[in-house]
Amino acid sequence: MRNTTGALIIVLFSLAASLQTGCSTVHGDSELAGVVTSGNAPLPGVTITLTSPALAQPRVAGTDAMGAFRFHGLAAGAYQVEFNAAGFHTVFYSVQLGEYPEHLEASLLPMTVEEKQVQQAATTEVAADAEVRAESRFRGFMQSMPGTAAVAPAKMYATPYPGSFQTGNTEEYAAIDETGFLNAAEKPLSTFSIDVDTASYANVRRFIRDGQLPPADAVRIEELINYFSYEYAPPSDGRPFAVHAEVASCPWNESNRLLRIGIQGKRIDSWKMPPSNLVFLLDVSGSMQSPDKLPLVKDAFRLLVDQLRPQDRVAIVVYAGAAGTVLPSTSGADKQRILDAISELEAGGSTAGGEGILLAYETARENFIADGNNRVILATDGDFNVGPSSAGDLEELIVQKRREGVYLTILGFGTGNLKDAKMELLADKGNGNYAYIDNKLEAEKVFVKELGGTLLTIAGDVKIQMDFNPALVEEYRLVGYENRRLADRDFHDDTKDAGELGAGHSVTALYEIKLVRKPTPTGLIATLRLRYKDPGSTTSQLIATPIRDRGQSWYQASDDFRFASAVAQFGMLLRNSDHRGSSDWSTALQTAKTARGADLEGYRRELVAMVEAAAGLQRHDSKQIVRND
Repeated sequence: MRNTTGALIIVLFSLAASLQTGCSTVHGDSELAGVVTSGNAPLPGVTITLTSPALAQPRVAGTDAMGAFRFHGLAAGAYQVEFNAAGFHTVFYSVQLGEYPEHLEASLLPMTVEEKQVQQAATTEVAADAEVRAESRFRGFMQSMPGTAAVAPAKMYATPYPGSFQTGNTEEYAAIDETGFLNAAEKPLSTFSIDVDTASYANVRRFIRDGQLPPADAVRIEELINYFSYEYAPPSDGRPFAVHAEVASCPWNESNRLLRIGIQGKRIDSWKMPPSNLVFLLDVSGSMQSPDKLPLVKDAFRLLVDQLRPQDRVAIVVYAGAAGTVLPSTSGADKQRILDAISELEAGGSTAGGEGILLAYETARENFIADGNNRVILATDGDFNVGPSSAGDLEELIVQKRREGVYLTILGFGTGNLKDAKMELLADKGNGNYAYIDNKLEAEKVFVKELGGTLLTIAGDVKIQMDFNPALVEEYRLVGYENRRLADRDFHDDTKDAGELGAGHSVTALYEIKLVRKPTPTGLIATLRLRYKDPGSTTSQLIATPIRDRGQSWYQASDDFRFASAVAQFGMLLRNSDHRGSSDWSTALQTAKTARGADLEGYRRELVAMVEAAAGLQRHDSKQIVRND
């Protein structure tokens, strides 16, 4: 996968219209179609843009880990197709979408070193000139929108797009200190808060797509595992969720056991969901100009708007040097007005995120829906200044608003500025979730396929406490969840904040267990205790579930069990974990392949491709190390 080292890119795709529906699908998602290198390797990260007089707005898609891309719902007619890839010349094609598939082959030629230098110099010159133009655009834009309450700043700027870990990169990740094995006789209790964030998985995918292994602290193994859905039965006892457990041998240490616990939230049909009062808080600062930032933000929020009902309401607040309301709270029935406001957004300016949050929360309060879903949804690249308040004041504000019933969801976009640690922390403080959106397919996953879990909380302050039986368990370790650990006493403290569970969400956690003797003993190895609060309640409820090891072998385990273990191995290999045991890229890949199951959405197939790509990058890095030594 050499998208920046001189390899020729070949684009193979087909265009076909459906006479039955009057629409068509432009696609490239089979083994015979998509975007590949001259060596026929799938190439992720290529941007494909369709324009046509028949389209109100350009349509944009990106290739996934398999080099695949897809456009839905296009009418027959003439289209311009544009291919963009970092380090290559842009290619345009004119195509006619008709009854029969049209197969095209496009060659994207790599830039020379001199051409890249000229492009960088031109980008810098454009950025300097954009300082004046950005202020003008922002002032005209703000004054043209209803409900405007902001004055353009005196100075605004636009910056060139920095690639991952190139000069100027300011991404920040919290340090992860892996917890080792704990003695069950000395410390039988293991307590942690649930985590339903998935940002780390999409961010890892972005690094691998760009031909890099992620930094170890960007890899939160529990978020990789929880990116996927598993076949957990829903609750049948009137509770908001069901608890499941499975034990089998550990694939990376045959002498140990692996325990998988799962929590499945109840699913709620969209028409049964309470009304939503949503405030989109959008970063339109200069750092958001690149295609994977504000343009992708706009595409993502258009998907969410498509899901709105008449009883739902949306307001849009932006910030860039100063904050302003560009759309007052508007009924979901008036989709076109909301979409028009989104279409008018442009990037330019410095960042004053603290002021934007104040205005967004005030807007949410003014339109508060009792017994509804009241939420601020912040979209940013993370280059987020808190304005006149300190970081501590901002956190306290978010906590206060959470207690008043307004939650905070944070969506990360782009590269170069991502403040991952801060965004995760603020989402946790706001009883919301944190997702990273690297392409339109991920936006569809968050805002269409998992909308209920994203927006509707069914259980709050969910804490898990495992009580291990020292008669059978010698040592244990929780895989991941390093920044979700709680003191054992916090389990009984209803004032201690913990994670939220959304409608339809599931939570999975793995424990690696060393038994006291051989051969494998069977019986009660632990009791799982779980505390949660109903939405709006201040008093928790307790659930206790015994967990028994029945001596199941690795080969007797379910596909879901084995696939989750493959994802865990993938994470440990990326982190170069001291606890990876016998794990290697080959075994992780083979396990992921054989345990994919039905995989109707294709997410597990993508994981397989990511493991293959990461293994290749690891081999390349190892060779580089040898040569440098």
